[in-house]
Formats: sequence, C-alpha cells, structure tokens
Amino acid sequence: MKNPLPFLAVFLFAAALSAGAWAQQQQAWPSKPVRVIVPAPAGSSLDLIARTLADRLRVMWKQPVVIETKAGAGGLIGMDTVAKAPHDGYTLGIGFNGPIAFGPYMYARMPYAPARDLIPIVLTTSQPNVLAVQADNPANTLPEFVEWAKKRGNRFSYASVGAGSSSHLTMELFRSATHIEAVHVPYSGSPPAGLSLAAGDTQALFTVAPALLPLIQGQRVKLIAITSAKRSELMKDLPTVAESGYPGFESLAWNGLFTAAGTPPEVVQRINADVNAVLQEPAVRELLANQGLVAGGGSPEEFRAFIDAEGRKWGAIIAKVGIRLDQ
Repeated sequence: MKNPLPFLAVFLFAAALSAGAWAQQQQAWPSKPVRVIVPAPAGSSLDLIARTLADRLRVMWKQPVVIETKAGAGGLIGMDTVAKAPHDGYTLGIGFNGPIAFGPYMYARMPYAPARDLIPIVLTTSQPNVLAVQADNPANTLPEFVEWAKKRGNRFSYASVGAGSSSHLTMELFRSATHIEAVHVPYSGSPPAGLSLAAGDTQALFTVAPALLPLIQGQRVKLIAITSAKRSELMKDLPTVAESGYPGFESLAWNGLFTAAGTPPEVVQRINADVNAVLQEPAVRELLANQGLVAGGGSPEEFRAFIDAEGRKWGAIIAKVGIRLDQ
C-alpha cells in the first residue's frame, strides 16, 4: 500500500490555499461599487438617510456607494430588487415598516418573503408619529380630544398617509385603546393628508412631525401628543400618548439596511460595524435629529428581534381591523 502522507499533505495544502483565498476575499470586500436601493421617491426621508450614510461609507470603503430610488407598491418594488439581488452584499436596501413588518399580514401574496429572503443588517433610524388636529379644535390635551371624538361618533374621520401605513395603523391602535369610532380617509402621502386636516375635511392625523411643520407654523394645525415611549428632545412640551392615560402605547416609523439572504455573515458584520460607526458620529446624529429622526444602531440579531416583535404587534392590529391590500 502506498504511503498516504503525500496525498494528505497535498490535501491540507489545497485546503489552506482555499481558506486563505476565502479570507482574502472577505478582507477585500468591497472590491467594487455598492448600490443602495431606496424604495421611496427622491427627496424622501429614506433618500436623505441613504445619502447621509453613503457620503460616509464611500470614504470608509474606498468604493462608490450608488443610491438608486425604486419607489412604488408601498416599498415592495424596491425591496424585491434587494431580495432577488446576488447574495454578496453589493446590493443593500433601506427597508421600513410597510414592506418588512406589515406586508406579510396585509398582502395575500408578496413577491418576496421578508423573513426568508432578506437579512436585517442594522436599524438606521426611528421616528415617532404625532397626533395632529385642526388649530381651532377645542381639545388641547389627549383626554380632551378623546372626549371630543367620542361625542362626534361616526361624524369623526381621520386622515392617513396611505392605507396600511404607520400613520393608518397608529390611529387603529389608538382607536383600539380608546374605543372611539372613526372613518378612515387614506391619502397618497403626508402633504395631501395634512392639507385635508387643515381644511377640516378630516379631523385628526397621525404622521411624523416634520411633514406638518409648514401647517404648524401657519397655525392651521396643532399637535396633541407624540407616540414615542418618552418625550422627544425636539418637542419636550409635547406629552406622550403613554403618559396621557394609555401606558405602554408606542408607535414608531422605522427603517434599516437589508441585503439578500445568503450573503456571507462576515460581509453582514462588516456593513453593520461600519454603519454603526457612522451613526455614532455627532454630525450625523445632529443632521438626522434636525429631521426629527433618532439615530439607530445595534447588531443584526437585535434588529431581527425588533422586526419580529413589530410584526406580532402590528399583525394583530391588521387582523383586527381586517386590512387587506391586493398585490
């Protein structure tokens, strides 16, 4: 019988070369441009977040970071592009509540399964909603507003920035907590929803505060409460829903980076670490705060656990209200 040692040596040598090549490949990432899919229009808050990150990451990675907007279908078109991209980390997407946590409970079918086809990398930002009413509404506190709404009965209607949006679901969560009746009037975005409130066509709206700033400054609408667990540093005088009689109430519009399932863990960890570093920069945090955004961060595992919890919470509301969107 021939001595097997030479063959073993050759095998070990080949394995070492393979391992070395793999390690070198991982260290070399990124070796080409990285694209970030934004599933919302240019100029949106998601676009701002993506470009803010890209400005820093292209310096850290020494590669171009290309922003590509793919709006439509409530974010599904853009996130489907990410889900079907090569699993190498060179295509990222900035996903948000709708196409990640809400979609599986609202659509009869989706072009991708978020839990199966996407890897959560890092939470980028979150933002509370605010409850806005017309400036001449007699209510100035949340208890006063609830009392006022109950007296109106089915003559009370509320606007949202779209069916199945965080704006819509926040009011449904609020209705569940307060037992008020209301008719939902969905609009295509914050500007028309805010204008409907200012004109008196609708009587309440949950949305993010920056979208209402011109109407607030023009004294056409006023804010009653905020949906964060704690008061906002930017609006310290605005009480939370939780402290106004509904303990535990919280609703956040959030977003984060994702990539295609199957992307090597080492690449995911590299992106996570670098984005976390960017989100800790004082200048970045200040820029985001000026837009009403709270910088995120954390591990991929923490982000996945957060998404799972959001799905359970809002899935129950979606089922209770019976929200179904065709796709």
